[in-house]
Amino acid sequence: MSVACQAREVVVVDNASDKGNGILEQVERFGGEVRLLRSRVNLGFAGGCNLGIEQCSGEAVLLLNPDCTAMPGMVERLWDVLCKNPRAGMAGPLLQNPDGSEQRGGRRFAPTPERALAASFLLRRLAPATSGFNLCGQPLPEGPVPVEAISGACMMLRREALADAGTMDEGYFLHCEDLDLCVRFRDHGWDVLFDPQSRAVHLKGVSSRRRPLAVELHKHRGMLRYFEKHFRKRYPVILVPLVHLAVWARFTLVCFQKWIQNLCCR
Repeated sequence: MSVACQAREVVVVDNASDKGNGILEQVERFGGEVRLLRSRVNLGFAGGCNLGIEQCSGEAVLLLNPDCTAMPGMVERLWDVLCKNPRAGMAGPLLQNPDGSEQRGGRRFAPTPERALAASFLLRRLAPATSGFNLCGQPLPEGPVPVEAISGACMMLRREALADAGTMDEGYFLHCEDLDLCVRFRDHGWDVLFDPQSRAVHLKGVSSRRRPLAVELHKHRGMLRYFEKHFRKRYPVILVPLVHLAVWARFTLVCFQKWIQNLCCR
């Protein structure tokens, strides 16, 4: 609830979570402008976000993961960025790990088939300009800059841009829906901005540790939906099976790594 004192209204979406964890009771005790929406079924990340967006009335909506903490002044700063950049459809902060280092995914390139293939088949050294997705590690800019994509863990969305490009695609259950939204915003002429002066701490992966393989399956299915939706008609037909092969090869490798890790921890 790090935004309770920063935002005019706060909507917490309970996406059919474990009712015995005590968190929902804490939310209900806030009262006032903090509202709790309960869904009887898990709508997925996109569905939960859309449910919250529908209940907000502001000119901008901040999406914030439950494992993400907004640093003081972050909400006001992101809103100021949108106000000063009329064509900015969304803005995201510098995402940090608990140790203060920059977290991967907060500013990145949007995946393309050539980038995915280069990354999957370890061709980054041969094609550095087209491989890799994250800008993490590059020098931080002094102020807001356009990027291809930011993270759905924390992003402020302009209501006008949402009306133009649409809300999150609920065909994604978990992962890649934020990339899809960034691409659609840019396709409709809206800028996606990264602001290094706004900061949030993200405990990445905390909410998905109980079912890691299921999460990976949703992630890789999301990758395929993303590529099919945005690139199938733009690229040669031969690339389609190669992308599918790359995605499922990566999924197999990740599952094998997790299986090895589980054996080592026994």
